[in-house]
Amino acid sequence: MNTSKHNAVMSAQSATSEINIHLRARADDRDLIDQAAALVGANRSQFMLASALREARSVLLDQTNITIDAVNFQKVLAWLDSQPTPDESDGMKRLLARKAPWAGE
Repeated sequence: MNTSKHNAVMSAQSATSEINIHLRARADDRDLIDQAAALVGANRSQFMLASALREARSVLLDQTNITIDAVNFQKVLAWLDSQPTPDESDGMKRLLARKAPWAGE
């Protein structure tokens, strides 16, 4: 993530926090985190929370399973192989033109 995107994420997360999360770390690890946080203009807590949330989302997405029967799976494959309809093309163009939610929109 580049610095401007990271800063947008940091500012979006600076709303009032509700709870504290505590952890113990080695001094070298803390210094590394502080150095990285400073590079993106964040404090240690903001940087760690953004990093932990990003990883949590990644883990959850990796564990998402979709189950489908063979007949419907073949329908999905046929749909993916077909040319997009004009509405689908327009929708894809709109999606590609939008900024990602985590990009600070």
